[in-house]
Formats: sequence, C-alpha cells, structure tokens
Amino acid sequence: MIGGGGGGAWTMGSVRNGYRERLVLAVDVGSTVLRCHVYNAAAETCGSAEDKIKVLYPRRGHVEMDPEELWKQFVTVVKKAVKDAGIHLNQVAGLGISTQRATFITWNKKTGEPFHNFISWQDLRAADLVSSWNSSLLLKSIHGSCKFLHFFTRRKRFLAASLINFTTQHVSLRLVWVLQNIPEVRQAAEEGNCCFGTIDTWLLYKLTNGSVHATDYSNASGTGIFDPYLMSWSSFLCTLMSIPLSIFPPVEDTSHNFGEVDPSIFGVGIPILSLVADQQAGMFGQCCFDVGDVKLTMGTGTFLTINTGNNLHTSIEGLYPLVGWKIGNELVCVAEGNASDTGTAIKWAQELNLFTDFPDTELMAKNVPDSDGIYFVPSFTGLQAPVNDPYACASFMGLKPSTTKCHLVRAILESVAFRNRQLYDTMQRETSIKISKIRADGGVSNNSFVMQMTADLFGQTIDKPKHTDMSSLGAAFLAGLAVGVWSTKEELKKLRHPEVLYEPQLKLKDYESSMSSWELALLRCSNWYNDS
Repeated sequence: MIGGGGGGAWTMGSVRNGYRERLVLAVDVGSTVLRCHVYNAAAETCGSAEDKIKVLYPRRGHVEMDPEELWKQFVTVVKKAVKDAGIHLNQVAGLGISTQRATFITWNKKTGEPFHNFISWQDLRAADLVSSWNSSLLLKSIHGSCKFLHFFTRRKRFLAASLINFTTQHVSLRLVWVLQNIPEVRQAAEEGNCCFGTIDTWLLYKLTNGSVHATDYSNASGTGIFDPYLMSWSSFLCTLMSIPLSIFPPVEDTSHNFGEVDPSIFGVGIPILSLVADQQAGMFGQCCFDVGDVKLTMGTGTFLTINTGNNLHTSIEGLYPLVGWKIGNELVCVAEGNASDTGTAIKWAQELNLFTDFPDTELMAKNVPDSDGIYFVPSFTGLQAPVNDPYACASFMGLKPSTTKCHLVRAILESVAFRNRQLYDTMQRETSIKISKIRADGGVSNNSFVMQMTADLFGQTIDKPKHTDMSSLGAAFLAGLAVGVWSTKEELKKLRHPEVLYEPQLKLKDYESSMSSWELALLRCSNWYNDS
C-alpha cells in the first residue's frame, strides 16, 4: 500500500524485482507544450519527451483544446520518455502531474464523454459577462455588505469579498457561459450527471479509467470558484451564479495518493502521487519554500508569484491569492500577478518572420542602441494586473520609415521587462513582504536581454537555474516526497543549482523615460474591443 500525501513512505510494494525504485515520472501540461521527464533521486533527467499542444481558435476570442487529442498526446509522451530513459515502468515509484490552470472541461458522469472542448485560461468568450458582473448593482451591494461585515468582524474573507472582481482568466464566468450556452451541460448538471474538471482532473479520470474524480488545492484555488479561506468550493459564489456544487470534484492534498494508473494504459499500475497547478509546481521546483521567496516564470505568459506563508493575501489591484500547496498539516499560500502574452507575442513575431530562431532575438535587440521610440503593447488576450482591461488590444506604437526588424523585436522584448516591472511594483505595494530571493524560469528566461533588463528594473539579483522546466520538477518533487524518494524539503534545496545570476547593471531612472512612454501606449490601447 502507499502512504497518503505528506511524506508517507511505501510499507509494501516498495521493492520490485529485488530493488527499491528511485525514479519519478513527471508530466507538465503547459499552454503550448506537453512534456514528460523521468527523474532519478539526484533530480537528474534520465529521459524526456515532448509534443506541441494543438490549440484551437474556433472564433475570435475563443481558445480551446480537444480533450481526446490531449489524452492521446499524454499517453504517447509518457511512453516516449520512458523509452528515452531506457527503463521499464516497473522501475517508476510514482507519477506527478503539473497542468496549466483554469483551463476546464465538463463531461457526462455516466458515459465519460466530454460535452465540449477544453476552454483555455486564455479564452475571452466571457469578457462581456465579466464586464456586466463587475459593473452590476448586485456586485456593488455585495462589496458594500462585505465591507460592513469586515469592519465589525475583521475577518479577511469579508475584506476579500468586498474587493472581488471577476476576470476572464477565472473559470467562474467561463463556466457560467457554458451553462448558459450549451443546453446539454445545464441539463446534465441539473440531473446530477455532470462532472467538472480542470486538466489535472480530466487526466486523473482518464488514467484511472473513470474511477477517480478529484483535484488538489492548488488547482482548485486557481479556478476563482474555490474559497481558500474556508478551503472548500464556494457555495456563496455557486449560489450567486447558479452553478450546481454537485459538479465539482473532491479536493485533496497536493502530495497525495490519488490512485493507480489503470494497467491497461501502460501495462503496469503506476501510483499517481501529485497533482499540482503549473505555477505552484514551479514554486516548489524552484524551492521557494520561505516567506518572501519570489518566482518569475516567463513562458506563454508571465507569472510573478510570492510565497506568503500560511497567510492568504487580500488584493486590491488584481494579485490573486492562491494555495501554493498543501502537504498534510502544511499549508503554503502564494500571491500572484500575471501577464498573458509573453511567449505568445514572441512566437507571433517569429511567425511574421521578424526572426528565425528564438536566440536571434537577443542578438537583434542588442544590435540597436534602443527601440527608436517604438513601443509594443503585449495584449492579445487583454491586460491583467494592475491594468485589468480584457478589452485592450495589442499594437506597435511609434512606427516610422526608419523602423527595422531589430527595433520591432527589441520593443517586444522590452515590453516583457516593462510588464515584469508593473507586476513587481504591484506585488511590493500590496503585500508589504520583504522579498528574500527571486528565481526565474520558463523559456523566455533563456533570453539574457530580457533577464538583464528585468534585473535592472527590479534592482534585484535574479537567479536562473540550469534547467528551466521547473513545473515538471516541482511535480516530481511532490510525488517523490509522497513515496519516500526524497524525505524533506531541505534535501530538495541541495538538489537545485543556479546557472546564472543576473545582477542589476543600470538603475531604474535609466529606464524611466521609455517606461513612461510605454505606459502611455498601454493607455492608448485600452478598452479597444468594447462595443457596449
């Protein structure tokens, strides 16, 4: 049997074929790439495989994924990684799964058939609902009532409710859209025949041949429907938005025995020992275990996340309070700000043939002394905290006949660093927590131009590890702790090694003029798509 989450070790089954397994399998389902790594006890990668996720854009603002296609890719990538490692699955102690958050699906409880494609966290179909709810008299009255309750009780959950505003990235109103626009989902939900799940829940359901419907606290807290103050699905929000509570899965610890992979899938049963949201997985992989530790992930989007200990942050400007992870009695909370279009903007520029390969962007940006007054607004899916405008448009400002590809590429990279600074300022204003360390990861962190400019704008040293796929490593660490491959977080800290330390070289004042012009460009692009 397998011990529960929180560091329990195998009491039986810990030895197969005469030796103790020390390998952990981790799968990271990102926004653009699905990766699988096999790790040994030294946290070294023994084998890997990846596949590009097929993202669908059926209508303007709609971003989807085919669930069956994703499932096939998941199975294929696991098999390829195991083959690459030259091992047998009997040697694997456990499986950890990290997934992009707030991308969800609903399916028929009896047949297991999906009602629709995955609706991505980048999807904007609920933008009008978000705008309508945020400006409604009902929400304003809730704000007022909760301010009153907070004044007399001083409970933080009432303060949080008095400040609540919906965003398109929350599952909440996208799920309301589904219930309003797909009749079979509403009917199934009313009949108790509908299952809701984020990607982790769907994969767990498929891996266990439909026998387990569950999620973990990190994924649940990212939906906008979970109350992290009560550590349960929010009956208040569900009542407010007419969402049946019956559709939601039970919520378990992040490091936990979720069940075994059905042997028919890989030929052997593998314990599923962690489910974790990608950004929280990255925090764990980066060993950001202490209050004030900050992780900066720059992948498809940018995520700036700070460890707030066991205290949930209550935000005014759009930082989001999340459960980082729960392992037994340990509960770690984080506060996070994000910008959706980082790698998205860079890939878009590549598809326009502004450059050939990603490393070229660094050389091109350094090939010109500045962007020549060109500013890029990275807003294909709106602008998040602290701007919070789902209707903002992406654009170049200041184009002139002398503009070259190098200027355009530099402007895009500068916009990434400027957005980083916006998020950093918001985090400092809102949390008042002394930042102890900053660790970076994600594909864009391999660009030294962006990294150096960000270190300058932060006025802080930024530590980038050799391997930047921290979400996968975090899922592996959490699974490994559950099965005894690793015993403590102190042991994990010794396995992490920095590759580059970016020290500030210029001061913030050196960027003030260009950042002010860039912020003006943001204002010019605001509320672009709002027809109301």
